[in-house]
Amino acid sequence: MGDVLAGIHSTWEFDTDSVLIRFERGMRTPRLLQVLGERRIPYEALSSVDLVRGPRKGTVVLHAVPRLGADPLLDVAAGQLRASADPYRLLLPVERELLADYYASELRSALGPRADEEAGEYLVAAPPAPLNFKAYDGKVSFDGAVVSFRWFWTGASSAKWKAGDQSFAVTELAEVEWRSPEIAGGHLRLLRRGKDGKPVEGTEAADQDPAAVVFGLGYGLVHESLPLAAAVLEAVRAAESSDAPAHRNHRADPADIADRIRHLGELHSAGLLTDKEFTTKKTELLAEL
Repeated sequence: MGDVLAGIHSTWEFDTDSVLIRFERGMRTPRLLQVLGERRIPYEALSSVDLVRGPRKGTVVLHAVPRLGADPLLDVAAGQLRASADPYRLLLPVERELLADYYASELRSALGPRADEEAGEYLVAAPPAPLNFKAYDGKVSFDGAVVSFRWFWTGASSAKWKAGDQSFAVTELAEVEWRSPEIAGGHLRLLRRGKDGKPVEGTEAADQDPAAVVFGLGYGLVHESLPLAAAVLEAVRAAESSDAPAHRNHRADPADIADRIRHLGELHSAGLLTDKEFTTKKTELLAEL
């Protein structure tokens, strides 16, 4: 399409086979969207497109719905995101309704032949590692291959202290369970892979499970914990299928790499990545070329 549709909090740039969604960094933009920065969504990753009335008078929403299994962020969120934090919603003033309707029609015509089917692999990239955040009972870090839990003496249960700090390679995991911190009992739990390849369900409560961290007031916030959970899930699925990332089965697009490096630079400037984390990830991205 080659066009741009600017809305409230984000801008959609339409290409021949995908839409690049850029999120604003303003104070009124939900923090999750600010952290995501931008996302490239292939049209084949979408199942439907709707144009509906907005949450307040004088607005409309262009809403794209991803296919099940196409986006690790939406998969791990499992319907727990607030509408305002949904990265697939473009909020527009009602004056642009006719223009939005045009783009909705164009997007529908661009949907792939398997739009109604579950995606066999991730088609949208998760936020890149390294990532980390503080839960109530410990710090969680993910370097792209290993998830680490480092317990806090002020919050961790005696069961976790007894088990000691934990590290989990993505190759030994089968599933990632994320329960929003905005819901009672919020936590992040890693489910190990059994001999049959299926997840081994934990029987302990999250505060007693060494493979889980619990959230709380000011801990494990959505914009901190969800990107990490999505990145881990993507890596787990990639480890199941092949050595290559699940969303990529071809040589990296230089333009995409440049966009991702620029996004890392924005995160670094905002203080969300350390100098070392920025340099490490930038080197990894350049190696994909």
